[in-house]
Amino acid sequence: MGCPTIRRDQVDGMNIHWAQWSLDAFLDCQARLGLTGIELWAAMPHLWIDCLGYYDAKRIRHKIESRGLVANVLCPENVISPYQVNPQEELYVDRCRAYFSNGIRCAAELGCTCLSINSGWGYLNEDREEAWKRTRDMLRSLAELAQAEGVVLTLESLRPQESQLVVTLADTKRMLDEVDHPNLKAMVDTVAMSVSGETLDQWFDCLGSDIRNMHFVDCNPYGHLVWGDGDRSLGDWVRTLANRGYDGFLGQEITDERYLLDPASADFRNVHNLERYFEDE
Repeated sequence: MGCPTIRRDQVDGMNIHWAQWSLDAFLDCQARLGLTGIELWAAMPHLWIDCLGYYDAKRIRHKIESRGLVANVLCPENVISPYQVNPQEELYVDRCRAYFSNGIRCAAELGCTCLSINSGWGYLNEDREEAWKRTRDMLRSLAELAQAEGVVLTLESLRPQESQLVVTLADTKRMLDEVDHPNLKAMVDTVAMSVSGETLDQWFDCLGSDIRNMHFVDCNPYGHLVWGDGDRSLGDWVRTLANRGYDGFLGQEITDERYLLDPASADFRNVHNLERYFEDE
């Protein structure tokens, strides 16, 4: 049996670990690496989105496309930011809905296919089912706007330390079923998956072609790491993707602080490890 492969244009460079560098520096590096797509983490200093609007998507799209790249996915910051999918207070609800709505509009203007999103977290001292209902209703509302804007929302699970809501495959399936909207699909985060003790095969068995996007990184099981810095088997996971005919995006969500001072070296090492599995290379 030959070596399993993925396509270079499935791999999306990501800019979280470039947070102390300019957007131009990040984009120049992705172009030098020979990548064709990015997942743009939408936070300063690279892209401004808030509940009032967003800043200059036209100019940013030109920066991306002038380097032969395309923004496939937009990832609005919604773990450490004040905005989340599961707000409770009335003013907070309005502002969070406006924030994600602006994110969807910005994604459309950038030419993105997908916008990655999560369930939010809810309060740990409230009934989980009440928090669940808020997330379900917010996601359904945002999916309606996404449909109008031609964007697909992809729902990723979180780690238990981040949320009491969508943290497992079973949670993801339940939320997708309850929202029941064609513009809300599934997204695998390999770290959250590993922390939950799940496998890629289990995700494909359950969700199949509804998986449209991934944060596909090494881990042990925590840490969003460069491939080779964790203990996951890249070859085994690529084989699973190939066997399942996965055609979606593979975002490189590298977040560990060890990469902040020299993100270019991290990206070059990461892509070097992935290149062994690129088609015709």
